[in-house]
Amino acid sequence: MAGTFGVSPFTSDYLVIAGGGGGGNKGSTFTAGGAGGAGGYRTSAGTSGGGASAESPLSLLTGTYTITVGAGGASNTNGSNSVFSTVSCVAGGKGGTGIGVAGSTGGSGGGSAPNTVSVGTGTTNEGFDGGLGRQSNNDGGGGGGGGAGAVGSNAASGTGGSGGAGVASTITGSSITRAAGGQGGNEGTGPNTAGTANTGEGGSGGSSTSPTAGAAGGSGVVIFTLPVQATVTFSGGVTQTSAVVGANRVYTVTATDPGSTVTIG
Repeated sequence: MAGTFGVSPFTSDYLVIAGGGGGGNKGSTFTAGGAGGAGGYRTSAGTSGGGASAESPLSLLTGTYTITVGAGGASNTNGSNSVFSTVSCVAGGKGGTGIGVAGSTGGSGGGSAPNTVSVGTGTTNEGFDGGLGRQSNNDGGGGGGGGAGAVGSNAASGTGGSGGAGVASTITGSSITRAAGGQGGNEGTGPNTAGTANTGEGGSGGSSTSPTAGAAGGSGVVIFTLPVQATVTFSGGVTQTSAVVGANRVYTVTATDPGSTVTIG
C-alpha cells in the first residue's frame, strides 16, 4: 500500500506494451499472408487491451526492478514480451503463412491465411483476436491482425482484412493511440506496412505478388510515472526520456539491453 506522496513506497502508474507480431508471408501463387497482431497492452492509466479496465497502480519500494522493451517480430515471427517490475505483456502473434494456416496466439492474435477456420487468439486483458483470411483454397487476402482495442477484420475477397484498432492513452500528457493490428496482405500488391516503433503495432501480411514477405511488427514501450521527489537510475543500454507532468515525472523507455534494470530511490 502506498504511503505519503513522494516517499517510498511510491505510487507508479504505467503503460506496458509488448512488441507487435510480424506479418505472414504469401502462400501459393494467389494467396496472401495474414497480418501480425499487436503486442499485449496493460495500463493503470486508462483502458487496458482486450476491453479491460485500468489495472491498479504499482506500489514501488526503493530498490531495483526489471525493465524490458520487447522487439517487434520480423517477417513471419512473433514479437517479444515487455516487462516492468511485476507487469509482463505478451508479444503480438505472427500472421498465418500459406493455405489453411491460422495466425499465432499473442497479446493480440495474428491474422490467418486464406482457407483457415480458426484465428490467432488474443490474451485476456491484453488484446483481441486476429481475423480470417478469404475462405478459398487457391486465392484471396489474409486476415487482419488483432489490436489492443478491437478484433482484426476478415479478408474481403482479394483485399486483406483491416487490423484491429489500438487504444489511446494520455499517460504522457497527450493522447496517443498505440497497439493496432496490421493489415492482411492483398491478392496482388501491398500493403507493405511495418509497425511503427514503440507502438507495438502488428506488421502487414505479405501480398501474393509484391512484396511477398510480411512486414515487421513495431517494438513495444514501457512508460511509468513517479513523484518528482524520487531518484531514478537506469542501467547501461537503456534508452529513455522523461518529462514532468503535474506532480509526477513520466519516464518513457524505448529500448533496453538484455538484463536491463531501473533503480528507484
